Amino acid sequence: MTDIFLSYNREDQMRAKLFAAAFEAQGFKVWWDVGLRTGEAYDQVTEKALKTAKAVVVLWSKKSVESRWVRAEATLADRNKTLVPCMIEPCERPIMFELTQTAELSHWTGDATDRAWVAFLEDVKRLVSKEPAPAAEAPATPLAAPTVQETLKPGQSGSAPSLAVLPFTNRSSLPEDEVFAEGMVEDVISALSQAVNVRVLGSTATAMLKRAALTDVAALGRQLGVRYLLEGNVRRVGANLRVTTQLLEAETGTAIWTAKFDRPLSELAELQEELVTDIAASLDVEVYSQEMERALKKPADITAWEAVARSMSVYREYDSAALQRGIQEAARAVAIAPDYAPGHANLAAALSDAYLFSPDNPAEVQRIRAIAKRALDLAPDDAPVLCWVGEALCFTGSPEEGERYTRRAVRKAPGSGFLHLIHGAACAMLNRHAESLSHCNTAERLMPGSYLMWAIKYGQARAYTGLERWAEANSAIDESLDLYPAHPPLHVLKAHISMQLGRDTDARRHIETARKAGWNLTQAERLWRRNEPNSPTLEADIATIQALYGETEPGA
Repeated sequence: MTDIFLSYNREDQMRAKLFAAAFEAQGFKVWWDVGLRTGEAYDQVTEKALKTAKAVVVLWSKKSVESRWVRAEATLADRNKTLVPCMIEPCERPIMFELTQTAELSHWTGDATDRAWVAFLEDVKRLVSKEPAPAAEAPATPLAAPTVQETLKPGQSGSAPSLAVLPFTNRSSLPEDEVFAEGMVEDVISALSQAVNVRVLGSTATAMLKRAALTDVAALGRQLGVRYLLEGNVRRVGANLRVTTQLLEAETGTAIWTAKFDRPLSELAELQEELVTDIAASLDVEVYSQEMERALKKPADITAWEAVARSMSVYREYDSAALQRGIQEAARAVAIAPDYAPGHANLAAALSDAYLFSPDNPAEVQRIRAIAKRALDLAPDDAPVLCWVGEALCFTGSPEEGERYTRRAVRKAPGSGFLHLIHGAACAMLNRHAESLSHCNTAERLMPGSYLMWAIKYGQARAYTGLERWAEANSAIDESLDLYPAHPPLHVLKAHISMQLGRDTDARRHIETARKAGWNLTQAERLWRRNEPNSPTLEADIATIQALYGETEPGA
């Protein structure tokens, strides 16, 4: 049996040789493809070596991240729990491996005493010998959270659910649509690789199924090692090309989501990228919704990833009780897996959500910043981590600093509506309302049917307010209130907009509604100042809110 399988791109062969020699010097038996004998079947020999290796060392580089072979080998190793990746040059890892702890060895030139190399070598040795990893250090900040023992699987971080995109069917019987159907699979996979809530298999994993009869969905799901399967078809409907997609739960074969996407044939070339983005974004939202429901129904034995999903569910209500549940679930994620960066980042964001509605507390701000820093130390380039850290900084009084992180997050994962929503909020805090509106509109397009739609509409209303486009602001806040009528801050914003439109009676009525929900002037003024710290009309807006509260009765 091989100790180490070395996965790399051919253009990195000299670096691979350096690793192979260093491993062999430690007594490991290393397999890499330069040892293939003439006449051997490449696929069969490689697959056998990959499956039997105790550790699969993947060398990530700018070339290897684009290699289907390397991605496929890394995917199988991840599934078999033999993956030990490292970076041999700065590059963007495939999204499904962003949450995998990866050694940074871009600088390494063979020095056996290099600290990063020694640490990486120890990880490889533990995997080869199956020695248990050393216990992780406790978080620096004590947290009131469930203990690791309560989770049944201590240290299990978990990951986003896996999905395979099956070959799309051409139902038009036209050769040109066959090419389009084939290209759709590659394009959707590429778009999903930028998503943050799903791990997608490369097309090589399903290409051989093109002409097979896909009747046993459960068996196919087991074969591919995925929870979900996406199938689709392409056909012409009048002057449009229609793409119909269906999401299947692999274990049962049940269709849990279907959607149709139409684009004019005359504009297809211009709209094809938008079509693919919309399909991938809708799918990402739906999968996360399914996984959130799954996680909420589990009484225990959850992974850190599932704990974060449970924490994110608070946006459905976003009241004080929900915010505390969000903090508890995020803290649970940290307790389950102390080195899980998204857990720390989500905890910082959850604490900042609560702080946004609370009195000033410098000690709490420092605590939140320390947790955010821990997340960045663990995963400085992970898109959700960057987003949550940016949110935490914005909501604790540092919007300029926070916006830099949310902007980086959007650039890394432009297909995530949630990232656009949070970046839009950051832009609004900096009085960049046109930019904020653009990101909120993108979030709306990428998240159809999302539980966050009330927040998206609220973000649009704030942006329109900053731009003094009062009729549009009024329409957006009405849509937000329709989705979440019990949230007092929405009524305060509605009252402010009503005053600008000369609807004083409506304004007082909405302030009375906020009062009945327990939202007093101090809370309304505090939240407005924190949301609009750079607004040139801040004091005038505050004066309007103060006047409205003065014209209504406490507990009205």
